[in-house]
Order: sequence, then C-alpha cells, then structure tokens
Amino acid sequence: MAQFQRPTLCCCRKVLTVPSKSCEGGQGLGQCRLVDIASASNFHCFKLRHFHLDLRLNFAVKEITGWQVLELVALQPGVQTLVLDTHPSLLIHSIDCKVPGTTGAQDISPSLTYRVDPFTDYGSSLNISLPAYVIRPHRAFQITVRYTTTDGPAIWWLDAELTCGQTRPLVFTQGHSVCNRSFFPCFDTPAVKSTYTATVRVPEGVTVLMSASRSAYSKQDRVFQFSMEYPVPAYLVALVAGDLQHVDIGPRSRVWAEPCILTCAVSKLGGSVERWLNVAEDLFGPYVWGRYDIVFLPPSFPIVAMENPCLTFIISSILESREFLLIDVIHEIAHGWFGNAVTNATWEEMWLSEGLATYAQRRITTEAYGEAFTCLETVFRLDALHRQMRLLGDNNPVSKLQVKFEPGINPSSLMNLFTYEKGFCFVSYLSQLCGNVKRFDSFLRAYIEQFKFSSVVAQDLLDFFLGFFPELKESCVAQREGLEFERWLNGCGPPLCEPDLSAGGVLTGPVQSLCDLWASEPPDPEAIANFNLSSWSTFQTVLFLDRLLDRSPLSHDVMGQLSRCYSAQLDEMNAEVRIRWLQIVVRNSFYPDLPRIRGFLHKHTSRMYTVPLYEDLCSGVMKCFAAEVFYQTQARLHPNLRRTLQQILFQTSALPTPTGSVPSLLHPTPSSPSPTSRDQLGPADPPTTGTIALRDVNVSA
Repeated sequence: MAQFQRPTLCCCRKVLTVPSKSCEGGQGLGQCRLVDIASASNFHCFKLRHFHLDLRLNFAVKEITGWQVLELVALQPGVQTLVLDTHPSLLIHSIDCKVPGTTGAQDISPSLTYRVDPFTDYGSSLNISLPAYVIRPHRAFQITVRYTTTDGPAIWWLDAELTCGQTRPLVFTQGHSVCNRSFFPCFDTPAVKSTYTATVRVPEGVTVLMSASRSAYSKQDRVFQFSMEYPVPAYLVALVAGDLQHVDIGPRSRVWAEPCILTCAVSKLGGSVERWLNVAEDLFGPYVWGRYDIVFLPPSFPIVAMENPCLTFIISSILESREFLLIDVIHEIAHGWFGNAVTNATWEEMWLSEGLATYAQRRITTEAYGEAFTCLETVFRLDALHRQMRLLGDNNPVSKLQVKFEPGINPSSLMNLFTYEKGFCFVSYLSQLCGNVKRFDSFLRAYIEQFKFSSVVAQDLLDFFLGFFPELKESCVAQREGLEFERWLNGCGPPLCEPDLSAGGVLTGPVQSLCDLWASEPPDPEAIANFNLSSWSTFQTVLFLDRLLDRSPLSHDVMGQLSRCYSAQLDEMNAEVRIRWLQIVVRNSFYPDLPRIRGFLHKHTSRMYTVPLYEDLCSGVMKCFAAEVFYQTQARLHPNLRRTLQQILFQTSALPTPTGSVPSLLHPTPSSPSPTSRDQLGPADPPTTGTIALRDVNVSA
C-alpha cells in the first residue's frame, strides 16, 4: 500500500510529527496537522500522567471556581515552557509547581510566570514558564492552576425555566470537539489521554454526575468525588449537575433524568441496554468501562447524544422517537470501543471514530433486530449523504475522509455526514474484502485489543488490517484500481462503493413505490390509499417524507392532496416525522398548514428541531412568520440557540420589531462557538468555510 506522507513541525507550529505512528498519552503521533490546538507546540515534550479537578459550582452567578493539578513528566531535556489550551472565558488566578517526593514536597516556585496569548476565536494559548531545575527527563512534577470559568463553549448553565421540570437550574458540559479548553486548561487534542479525578462541591439538593468509572458522595459536606481509572482525551471529560434521579435498568446501567421525565425514559429503554451491551461484547470484546449509564438532558442540550465514557449524554427530545432513540443509544454504546477505547489521534481523521462506530452500531442492530432493519436505517442515512453531496458538489474537500484543516478553523465546524457515512462505507468495503463478516469481527476485536486506550491514525488501522489478513496484502488490495485505500482517504466525492442493501427491500420497497405514485401525473388516489403509513416504522415514514422533500417544489394541488391524506395522521406521530412534513410545508409555501408549524415551534425548543425549520422559513417567503413565532417563543430558548436563530432571521435583511419586543434583539451579539453535534447538528454559528452543517441535509443522529 502507498505510504502516507508524514508532515513535520514548521516554524509557525501549524504541523506536527513525532516518531511513532500511534499515540498514547501524547508520546507519539504521526500523519497529524494539529492546527486546532495551541499546545501542539510542545505537548509531545511532556507526558500527562493524570490530572485532578477540585471545583465549586455556583449556580447564583453561573460560575465554576477551583483548581486543577496536572501530573506531568518531561520527555525531553531543556524545555522550559509548558503550553496548554485555554479560553478567554477561563480566568487564571495563579499557577504553582511542585515536585512530589522532594523534602516536604516543597514548592519549587510559589507562583510561576505565565502568559495567555490569543490563538483562535475559539481558544487561547496558556504559556507557563517552568524553572530550569524542574525539567529533568522522566521525573514527575505537578502544576496547579487556580482558575474561574463561566459560560464558555463547554459550559451550559440552564435557568430553571429551561429545564424539563422548570423547578431547579441545571448545568452541563459538552467538550467535543475542542470546547473543554473553556472548562479546564488542557492538551485539547484526542492524541493525549490520561486518567483523572475530580472533587465537586455543590449547593444542597444538587446531584453531580461525571464521565467517570467511580464515584462517591459525602452528604454532610455536599461533596462529590469522581475517578476515571482509564486514560481518556480531554474532550471526553464531562459533568452535569442538577435535580437528577436514577433508576437501575440493568446490572451495570442506570438511567438518570429529572424526576418529571425519568419514568418515561426508563419505560422507553426497559432492559434493552444490557441486551445491546451483550451483543456488542460478543462482536468486539469486553466492554472495558465498567458502567454504562445514560443521563437525559433538557431540550437545551445542543446535540443529540455524546459518548462520554460511563455516562452517555442524550437529549430528552429524542424520547418521542423510539427508533431514533434506539439507534442513538446503540451508536453511543459502539463508541465504547471505537472512539473512546481507540481514538482518532487528530480531528482531521474523525472518521476513525465515527465511521467505525457507525459500522459497529449496524453490526449490533443486525444481530439484535435483523438485517432488513439495519438496511432500512442505512438507506435513510445514505440518502442524506447523497443529499449533502448534491449541495456540496463532488469536488468539495470537506467530503474527504482525511480533511486538511487550515489554521484557525474550528474542527466543530467541519462535522458532516462524510465522517459517519463515507467512513462507514470504507469500513464496510474492508469487511467485504475479508469475504466473511465474522472474520472482520475478529479483526475488529484484535484491533481494539492492540490499540486499546491509545490514539491512532489511519495508517495504524490499515497496516494492522493488512497484517491481520496477509493474503489480502499479498493480493495488493490497497491498490485495486478505482478502490485504492489512498483514494478512499483523500479523494473528494461520494463513497467509492456502497454495501449491498437489498436485504432491506422488504421495508424500503413500499416506500419507493409510494413515492413513485406521488410523482405520477396526476397521483392515483386509489393506489395511494392502499398504503397505510400508520403501519410503517418511523424510519420508513421519514424516508418517504425525505424523498418527497427531495422532489420539492411540488404543485399546490399535490400539496393539498398530501395534506388531506397525511396531515392529521402525521400530527399523531413523533417529532422526527412531523418536522419533515413541516419542512415540506415550508419549502412548498403551503399556507393552510402554517398553524401546525406554529404549534410545533411553540412545543419544541431544541436546536435539532428549531434550526432546520427557521432556516427553511427564512430562505423562502415566510420570514415574517418566522420572526413572529420567534418573538413569541424566545423566552423559552437557551441564549445560545436564541442567538443562532437571530443570526438566521437577520442575516439577510432587517425585520420590523413587533410591538412589545426588545429592540436590542435586532442587533444580536456574536455567540460563543457552540459544541457540534456528534450525531446531527452543526455549530451554533454558520460555518465560515463554505461547508454545510448536518442540519442542512435534514438528518438526525
């Protein structure tokens, strides 16, 4: 196979390479352009063994105060500056240094000199000057950073009215991709992993959860203690605190949620989680994280789900849609192996986590629910991929699996379906090369065992694949004409090939037949009446509506007939179905169904449902209607979402201020970079790179 070029660290610190391919705790990294982190200048000079957070949450002023202790080992002599990633919302108070094991573990310097420099619009560089006699190769030392942080991109404070119960406030963090630099100073790269512990002090009545393998609580002191005994990258450290209760749903799983939605969450999941974990273990080996708990967060959670180890974060809005809930949870379970245990070393190769996790998710659903169900869900996703491809064009570089970031580009802004679905297709192609899916399962188990708790690049995966199947290496499968591995990774456009999904025909066939009937001139009402959407699964219904949406604009007569056939019926279905029908209504300016849009936006206040509808409303002739609904509902929206919708509403032309509204809303302030959805959404602000966010292609996690 072709050797991938390995870049070197240039004078402006935009590109980094150190000797070994895979990376464990920052000791080695190959084929990596770490243009997204300030700490790229010297993280390879240190090994981060462990860090501890000691935090106090103050809901009254929406502030986290405390300190962080980093245990480091110098790997190279003569380095006198430690560079960490931080954020303008994080205020440094002081930095100290100790060398454990010295007499009395005395301070080497009571207060180190440091400097915070601008780096990008989503972060800063924290440069700490170290005393020369501290840095001895392979000797541990500790850096203590005392700081305060507020509502940076990683930290989301919710007033009581923005929670599900609307009785007590809540706070959560969301670190993906490069947001946790506003939570604590760090090497904010997936290439660096370490264990961590945390002490969190809270007001009475507040429950704290973290992505940790162990926890304890002192009621008398109102102190929660956490420990993550396995190394994780910075973006997987997560915290949530509020009025949370739990119910055990299996021997190693429990559901956490606000009391008002806990019963619903438990009933929707039942005993399924343990079943899915068992299937995953049969396929990919032991689940190494111990616990698999789930916490359901209010609609203000900016994404669908996040695979924080031991504690998946998931938006409560998805409880309406059981099949989407099923897929989302299984996808996050799959990340326990692909993404969390073995991690992409750079955000430029996010497909190594998302493509493999998507493949693993579909192996689990095939074993648990049959091949037809998996093929239906895959057809639905690949439809969305081709929809995005039509919007982007075949030559857009964002469609590469190995995306090349330019300096200052936030990795969160480049989340797209290619990392998931094109990555999935490449992994499926590798599986096909084996000739037997069970042989590929064996390879994936060995891959996890080989690289567990480390970070890898594509070459690691492909070298291990060819070593595991020497007969494939001998037959030069990496250079098959038109399907070269290099072309898969660095070629623009759609996947070079897609898996055979004919097993899903029993479910996708009726969908396509009904679509064809509606495309005929004129539609045959008797033939259409033979199809009963109420007997279809959610994925069949959303596939049908998405394909109708692709055919917009539709004639007014067809829209009227569609409304008569389906509007009332769809009103009784879940939000994933209804939003698609409402997008058809908006894109075809079908005014009789406008009240349904108003009702939907008054009920749903999550980014995953509001942003697509507002974008459609504002790109057509319904912008004034959108502004009216926005002014009616804005008080119930999280400030970050409110700013996003203001940008959508006012990016082209100013609208008159409705009576009684706040005039300053006509001049929205720029929002902080918002975490990207792992499985659905783009950033809060429109990307400035010409890319298209996932929400633009009408697809959920």
